[in-house]
Amino acid sequence: MSTRPVGRVLRLWDGTAFPGRIEDGVPTFGFRSAPPGLATRRQLRAAGLCPGGHDLWGQLKWRRGTRWAALYRLDLAVPSRPRTPAQQAALARATAALHTCRDCRERFTYRLPRVTGRRCTTCAHPADLDRKAA
Repeated sequence: MSTRPVGRVLRLWDGTAFPGRIEDGVPTFGFRSAPPGLATRRQLRAAGLCPGGHDLWGQLKWRRGTRWAALYRLDLAVPSRPRTPAQQAALARATAALHTCRDCRERFTYRLPRVTGRRCTTCAHPADLDRKAA
């Protein structure tokens, strides 16, 4: 890492200066204050990219340091490999299992909660329906 702190300003890999600090040897930025050219893993995934084996370059910290996210350089990111047909089929089966009631086998457009054992409201609380009908 070629980052040099200059007061509260960091010299970035491309020679530009940006406000930040060094924590644990890693350039650190506040929430929503990362310099352009850096992205979190989720942002890379949304763009169809992955870190490509490179280590994190910096980090974001927020909520008084209790939350953080690694930052990767966009110019070093590589395209993600496309999913194979077998992987797509496995994801479709897993999603179907989360949306299907275990008792009545009806499929819903939303995930059924784990609290009810992945059962729909009708199957999870049949006594409530009997009380309402009476």
